[in-house]
Amino acid sequence: MKEIILLKDGELALKGLNRSTFEDILIKNIRGRLAPLGGFAFRKSQSTVTVEPETDDVDLDEAVRRIQTTFGIVGVSRAAVCEKDIRTICETAYDYLYDELTFAKTFKVKAKRSDKNFPLASPAICDEVGGYLLSKLRGLKVDVHDPDVTVTVEVRDNAAFIHGAQKPGAGGMPTGTGGRACLLISGGIDSPVAGYMIAKRGVKLTAVHFASPPYTSAQAEEKVHDLLEKVSVYAGRINLFTVPFTKIQEAIRDDCPEEMFTVTMRRMMMRVASRIAVWQGCDALITGESLGQVASQTIHALKCTDACASLPVFRPCIGMDKNEIIEISRKIDAFDISIRPYEDCCTVFTPRHPRTRPTPEYAEKTEALIQNADALIEEAVQNAVLKIIEAW
Repeated sequence: MKEIILLKDGELALKGLNRSTFEDILIKNIRGRLAPLGGFAFRKSQSTVTVEPETDDVDLDEAVRRIQTTFGIVGVSRAAVCEKDIRTICETAYDYLYDELTFAKTFKVKAKRSDKNFPLASPAICDEVGGYLLSKLRGLKVDVHDPDVTVTVEVRDNAAFIHGAQKPGAGGMPTGTGGRACLLISGGIDSPVAGYMIAKRGVKLTAVHFASPPYTSAQAEEKVHDLLEKVSVYAGRINLFTVPFTKIQEAIRDDCPEEMFTVTMRRMMMRVASRIAVWQGCDALITGESLGQVASQTIHALKCTDACASLPVFRPCIGMDKNEIIEISRKIDAFDISIRPYEDCCTVFTPRHPRTRPTPEYAEKTEALIQNADALIEEAVQNAVLKIIEAW
C-alpha cells in the first residue's frame, strides 16, 4: 500500500501573492531535514504539501518526527493513497486503519472533497465509508462528538488520501522568512526559550555567548552548546560566537560603582553583540529578559542597556512569568540542561545592592570610568570572530 505524508501549513494560507515564496522556503527546510533519510518528492496543493518517499525503505516514522519540529507546519499525517473510487476508498480505509479500529469502541468518518468532479459529496462519502467499516468490524459504534478514532478521507485532484489522527506540528513561520537575528544566550532557562520563540516567527538565528574563565567553567560553555542543539531542532543550524569576557568584567569590577556592575556589564554585552550581529547580517538582538524578574530587568535598567545597542532588541519572554517560561523550556527539552549547576558570567561579581532605577545618563557616566573600554570591546569581538573562523 502506497503511503505519503500530508502537511498542513496553517498560517501560510493567510499570505497573499507571495504565499508561494513562503511555501518554497518551507519545502526547502523540510527537504534539508529529510535528506539523511532518503529521497522525497514534494507537491503543493490547496494549503497542503504532500511528501512522497521515492523508495520503499524510508523510515516514515522518523520523517514525521522531523517534520513535526519544522516551523511552518501545524499538522502532520501519514496517509494511504488510493484511486478516487468509493469502493477502493472504503477498502483502503479498512485495511490501512484496521489496527486502530480493532482497539476502538467508537469512530467517525470525516470527508473533504476538494475535487468537485467526484460524484459523491462529503456527507455521502462519510455514509459510504462509515457503513462499510460498520459491516466489517462488529462491536464498533459511531460517535460523531468524541470518537476513539477519526477516519479522514480527502478526495483531491490527483488521488484520494485516507488517514487517522493528525499529529501537531510546530506551527509558526518557516525558518528564513523572518530575517536574521542575534541571540544573546546564557546557560539559563530564559534565553533558549527566547531563541525558540523568535525562531518560530521565521527568524534565522546567530548566537553569542559570553564566557569569563576562570570565573566560569568549560562545563558552562558546554551547557550552551547543548542548549543550542535543542533549539536547533526547531530553528535549524545556529552559528555560535563565544566571546572572552573576563577582561571586560574585571575592568567593570575595578573601575565602576558596585551598584552598577550588572547594568554596565549588560551594556558592554550589547555593544559586543551588536558588532557581531552586524557582521553576521543580523537586523535585531534577542534576549531572554522578563520584566521585573531580577534587578537588571526593570524598565529603567532595560532602557539603559537598550541605549547602547545599535540594533533593535526583541525580548519574546518580556511579559511571561517564570512558570510560563519553564513550561516552554520543558517542551523543547531544554530545562534539564539549563538547571545543570554550572553558572555563566552573569553571576560573576554580582552586586550586593544593585541599582534598580538607573538612568541612561548615569549609566553612561559609569561606563566612561572603564579604562580602555573601546579597546576591550574590540579585542573581545576579534577574538570571538577568530575563534569561529578557525572552527569553520
